[in-house]
Amino acid sequence: MLKGFRNFLMRGDVIVVAVGLVVALAFSNLVKAFTDDIINPLIAAAQGGVSGPGLGWQLVSGGGTGTFLNLGGFISAIIYFIIFMAVVYFLIVLPYKVVMARLGKTVFGDPPPTKTCPACLSDDLNPAATRCKHCGADIGRAAA
Repeated sequence: MLKGFRNFLMRGDVIVVAVGLVVALAFSNLVKAFTDDIINPLIAAAQGGVSGPGLGWQLVSGGGTGTFLNLGGFISAIIYFIIFMAVVYFLIVLPYKVVMARLGKTVFGDPPPTKTCPACLSDDLNPAATRCKHCGADIGRAAA
């Protein structure tokens, strides 16, 4: 049992995923600091002349931060997500695609073609199928 577990851990895929996760988590802290320390003040400054927690609305007068609708924080989270996903794509996905292409493997390619059943509208059927695997309906002959 332990030998199988050791073999699983020593597979190249597991190691690559583990390293990628560690790098992504470390980079996540950098992006969060960027949005918290640079983007958030810019968004708050764009509101102009209002003292308070930032861009947003106080829902209840005297309610404090618990009832503050923080629009600036939400915009910051969207910017954080876009920056983080762009970095993951350009620093991890694209180089991985290039390496795998050199090895003759296609990764992150277009999904294989499928056929849709007219009866149950399942769209995960093999293009060569003549019957739906979900409802058994006749879906016609495959195109030659």
